[in-house]
Amino acid sequence: MGRAEQDRVDRTIYHKNLKRVVYVFAETAGRPPADCVVDIQADRLAGGTVPEAASEGVDHSHGFVRPDTARAVAGRTFLSNGSGVKWWLPDAYHVDFAGEGEWKITLDVFRDLGLAFAAALVGIYILLVGQTKSFVIPVVVMLAIPLTVLGIMPGFWLLNLVAGSQVGQYTDGIFFTATGMIGMIALAGIVTRDSIILVDFIHLSLAKGRSLFDAIMESRVVRLRPILLTAGTALLSALPITIDPIFSGLAWSLIFGLVASTIFTLFVIPVTYWLLYANKPGHGLPQSED
Repeated sequence: MGRAEQDRVDRTIYHKNLKRVVYVFAETAGRPPADCVVDIQADRLAGGTVPEAASEGVDHSHGFVRPDTARAVAGRTFLSNGSGVKWWLPDAYHVDFAGEGEWKITLDVFRDLGLAFAAALVGIYILLVGQTKSFVIPVVVMLAIPLTVLGIMPGFWLLNLVAGSQVGQYTDGIFFTATGMIGMIALAGIVTRDSIILVDFIHLSLAKGRSLFDAIMESRVVRLRPILLTAGTALLSALPITIDPIFSGLAWSLIFGLVASTIFTLFVIPVTYWLLYANKPGHGLPQSED
């Protein structure tokens, strides 16, 4: 049948960039990686020796200054972080939180998506300049894009506050992940359409001889239904995706961003247009070519 023997074998020695490394893994227990990194960094002490704060009677072995009790995980947030268990490394050692694993993937993905978002904004601006024959009106139209952030970030916080669940003793949160970032990029085109509807109606009214004030007020009333229908259809189409464990972040970004941008666009875009063009000849109406 065979027999089993217990023996000692050499442990694997890992290297990176010709230096010895030790990989440390841990379960984040429902917390986002960025939250954990900030939490750990808050407890780090500078220097490579035992700090003077490690008084007698306090265990400071193995690179830690351990108090009587550590702060509970439930009481730590991104703004109020740290466990109270201080730690440090000798001078010949250093720690890299972005070297490998999920944290590095997170940084790389958000970096690439951020570049894609910037490229999308540039592309939208170029198209709007070609359509409006102006360098300022596209900026007014694109003001709806940052308004989505006013809905997305507080929306995720409110979602976790209302619908957050727990697994064991730990929070099973709904995070703003890479798919949520993709949803925010997709929103750039959707909410810009709402602004175009408003600005285009203002131009049509001005071309008919209306005053700027009347044109702005009529644009909000007449174009309210198309704007609500556009936002409503996109919102309803995103609802089924909220139950997907991977792409739920995309759906919630669309929902929260659409709600906030639709509400703010009806006020911010007309007011901004009035402030920019109330005292200018033509009120921003593109001049027709003879």
